[in-house]
Amino acid sequence: MKFLDTLSIQKKNKGVSTGTKWFSHSKDLVESSSPVDGKLIGGVSGCDRNQFEQMVATAQKGFEAWRQWPAPKRGDIIRKIGNELRVHKEPLGKLVSYEMGKSLQEGMGEVQEMIDICDFALGLSRQLYGLTMQSERPGHRMYEQYHPLGIVGIISAFNFPVAVWSWNAMIALVCGDVCIWKPSEKTPLCGIACQQIIAKVFKENKVPEGVCSLMTGGRIQGQWMAEDRRIALISATGSTAMGKAVNMAVGARLGKSLLELGGNNAIIITDQADLDLALLGALFGAVGTAGQRCTTTRRLIIQEGVYEAFKKKLVHAYRQLRIGNPMNAQNHVGPLIDTDAVQKYLKALAACKSQGGKFLVQGGVLSGKDFKSGCYVKPCIAEVTPDMEIVHLETFAPLLYLLKYKTLEEAIAIQNNVPQGLSSAIFTQNLKEAERFLSLAGSDCGIANVNIGTSGAEIGGAFGGEKETGGGRESGSDAWKAYMRRQTNTINYSDQLPLAQGIRFDI
Repeated sequence: MKFLDTLSIQKKNKGVSTGTKWFSHSKDLVESSSPVDGKLIGGVSGCDRNQFEQMVATAQKGFEAWRQWPAPKRGDIIRKIGNELRVHKEPLGKLVSYEMGKSLQEGMGEVQEMIDICDFALGLSRQLYGLTMQSERPGHRMYEQYHPLGIVGIISAFNFPVAVWSWNAMIALVCGDVCIWKPSEKTPLCGIACQQIIAKVFKENKVPEGVCSLMTGGRIQGQWMAEDRRIALISATGSTAMGKAVNMAVGARLGKSLLELGGNNAIIITDQADLDLALLGALFGAVGTAGQRCTTTRRLIIQEGVYEAFKKKLVHAYRQLRIGNPMNAQNHVGPLIDTDAVQKYLKALAACKSQGGKFLVQGGVLSGKDFKSGCYVKPCIAEVTPDMEIVHLETFAPLLYLLKYKTLEEAIAIQNNVPQGLSSAIFTQNLKEAERFLSLAGSDCGIANVNIGTSGAEIGGAFGGEKETGGGRESGSDAWKAYMRRQTNTINYSDQLPLAQGIRFDI
């Protein structure tokens, strides 16, 4: 395919880079097959322990040099990365779609997010502000400033194989940190492509080696990162189980972690809602990326007065969905990432049925010449009750649960009564209902929307959630502070040494 050639993706790729230098170890090969058609795209050399040690040592040296570059100059490098991504938007977007299986529109949109975060980081390069505080001692000035942490380790997930890396990397780089990235073993070629794009910028601008490194591999490479004291911050995106393991390893060495984990996101639809608006938000939220977003809508909590009317609209819309090759813009839903994901989907369907769920739109696996990979499934809808165990779990697939409520207080309680706390939404034209949902006694999620769905966060806002979602924040707002260390400074410019709190110590 031409886009693979454009991005220099070969059948065999070196999978370890310290910036502009690539090296490989051929014994371990990570293979990448497309869920679109089941074909092998290529293989990537996995990182061994010696290479990992070399990479971290190079990153340490790179940090010593990179942190001395003025922040606006670092921002200019990121501006150039953004420009290079604009040049490669189409081939990279196609690779994201083909290797991960999301729609071509979503693949292009993911690369656009990378471009947007580069623009955001460029502006941030002149806004890494501290504060000035008033000292209680005369002749003293007190202020705080932020310094880069050092090495930031980034572990990204398959469902957003490039955007989430950029959320972390571009902010970390502008703050003066250096990065080591381990992309998902399910989408390693997207990582290789991004590294080659930025390597061109780094080489042309004499960026120190080790500023942005990449290694391919699986769980063991992620474990090396989590346990390494030289890596100041681990930013990990993935399942709650993975996040708990990372957090334990990082916490054992008193390191810092930034976790963006599972979601079990709900939309509340009140009897004051614009049902056509709610339908669009619910539909994309539930089936976009074949239900493989951390912000996917998994629960619809519908007021009993409009329940039947909305259910009818939703079932009709589901029957219009086109499932197939995501590279074809006419299709709405592509495949799951692999056959393991299909088995988890089928297991969830069986659990839902055994616990009393009633299917309004039946699920299942699609077969035939257009679905050879075995990764295509039917988006389905089930009527459930809030007490069912399966409703409290995250199924990374297009399985949507419908629940009925009487009062808004009941709806909010149902929404919040799950372990996860990422994204939430309400559809209503009633200002009081909207404000109630956003209040202290409302949604307990990191993201709470009114009259838009649970998916589609903008890079300008901090992204992340509470409870088993991990509590981290990435991307916009003041999320940059997670990638820096805060230092409080007091300067005495008087001829005396008054002590704080009025203490006297005369000798």
